Amino acid sequence: MNETTNISFADLGLAPDVFKVINEVGYETPSPIQAQSIPPLLAGCDLLGQAQTGTGKTAAFALPLLSRIKPKMKAPQMLVLTPTRELALQVAESMQTYARHLKNFHVLPVYGGQNYTQQLRQLARGVQVVVGTPGRVQDHLNRGTLKLDKVISVVIDEADEMLKMGFIEEVEQILDFAPEDRQTALFSATMPNEVLSVARKHLKDPVEIRIKSKTSTVEKISQHFWQVKGLHKLDALTRILEAEEIDGMIIFVRTKVATVELAEKLEARGFSSAALNGDMTQMLREKTVDRLKDGSLDIVVATDVAARGLDVPRISHVVNYDIPHDIEAYIHRIGRTGRAGREGKAILFVAPRERRMLSAIERATKQPIKAMALPSRKDITDRRIGLFKEQIAEAMESQDLEFFEELIDQYQSEYDVGHRKIAATLAYLLQKERPLQPDERFAEEIREERPERQQRDRGQKTDDSDMQTYRIEVGRKHGVEPGNIVGAISNEGKINSRSIGRIRLFDHFSLVDLPKDLSSEILHKLKTVWVCDEQLQISVDSGSAAGKNERTGKRRSFGKGKFSSGNKFQPSSGKKPFGKRSGKKKK
Repeated sequence: MNETTNISFADLGLAPDVFKVINEVGYETPSPIQAQSIPPLLAGCDLLGQAQTGTGKTAAFALPLLSRIKPKMKAPQMLVLTPTRELALQVAESMQTYARHLKNFHVLPVYGGQNYTQQLRQLARGVQVVVGTPGRVQDHLNRGTLKLDKVISVVIDEADEMLKMGFIEEVEQILDFAPEDRQTALFSATMPNEVLSVARKHLKDPVEIRIKSKTSTVEKISQHFWQVKGLHKLDALTRILEAEEIDGMIIFVRTKVATVELAEKLEARGFSSAALNGDMTQMLREKTVDRLKDGSLDIVVATDVAARGLDVPRISHVVNYDIPHDIEAYIHRIGRTGRAGREGKAILFVAPRERRMLSAIERATKQPIKAMALPSRKDITDRRIGLFKEQIAEAMESQDLEFFEELIDQYQSEYDVGHRKIAATLAYLLQKERPLQPDERFAEEIREERPERQQRDRGQKTDDSDMQTYRIEVGRKHGVEPGNIVGAISNEGKINSRSIGRIRLFDHFSLVDLPKDLSSEILHKLKTVWVCDEQLQISVDSGSAAGKNERTGKRRSFGKGKFSSGNKFQPSSGKKPFGKRSGKKKK
């Protein structure tokens, strides 16, 4: 089947409660795999799809198959098989997002290494979708704890990876448990003979789709990523804008609303920025692009669709503030820089759960994306001093200063003050509204990014009598850091980060001190929050024997007081932080 263009999600016939989510998650137009897969899957056809990770295939099967689900039926109606635990969790999370408007909908990820009791409890409660690895799904089928008699659709995701990991035989055995009249979709990045054999045996007259990923990128583009943790993305972006030598920039976000919100926040922090989205009139869009071209605007915050065809040679940086949904979108985004033979820089913000997409982008583009450290307070100070010196040099060369020189001589004569002292005072007055040395609050980044220093840096202490120790089911083995925990609890639980006390990391779980008066609603919400691909499953710590060995072993503890989350440095409004470097130093 050929790639489809000029199709909108509204044309695809998704169920209203599923279609409602499209704008909420920031999808503007279907990717090729989505445009071609959704209609036949909605129609109940089997499907054989060849597409790389990162092309948007999860939505390609999830959106249409969820449209066929009956939430009132408390039995598995869809089964998705994935080769790894990480992918099972990712797909399950996406399913939950797409089905947020389906009442009484439940999805259950099942995989090896997870407690059986928890899975059995949720299966007994009733789930409509099961996403799992072949080994654990087969275990449940053999035990009789999972029934597939009501299943109407089965998805085999990343079939070639299943083959490499030796799961193909188990996949076929699982398919034998499902009804013969089920719908089956198989997706694979490559199509080795063994995978095609499974397709021929278990798929009935399937619609075949092949999507070729775009892998060309501009060689002059330097690609970097920052893993989102601790520091808020807006604060991280502010520091990048402060320290980088930038001419023009495009910042990509997922939704039209986010373009306006982020542009306004950047304007409030003193950066010349504007939104660019599909809701704008053509005249306003063209005016915004013209301002970016002529240098009267430095930053455009855009959605993928609004930035199509944008060709502005002065764009030196592209920031993926929100990670794109697919690889093609990423390639299109970073292609906005490095134009006309110039060098460009692309920066990608990646949450821990999004690392899989990062790896997929690297594989598809065959180019490494380097980890970057955020600019430090010293970096920003040095940058501001450099620009300040350039201002002085430019004024010296371009202005007639005789009147001011006489004024300084007069002041020195009247007050017996040296030229150096006068110059320092004038420099202070000039930079007072935008200090060359960032506010001390900027140093709070250390507490976010280097937790081991928190106890030393904090002056306030938490009253232990007001605190309760809670256990969360994510630990060092999952790659968690204290900043991940603080961010998740404060953002999702609406808990001031200053109220979060000591955090202790163990291999498979962590302990965190929180206020005793947390409501049951907050605790219930925190149970389902994901951190490093694990749900917190928060509970009052009982010091049970299950964790005794871990508790007595080696652990890392991060203070006993409060995490500080005060405002990071914000530049004064109305000052351009960067622009053309036109001044020359006077020799």
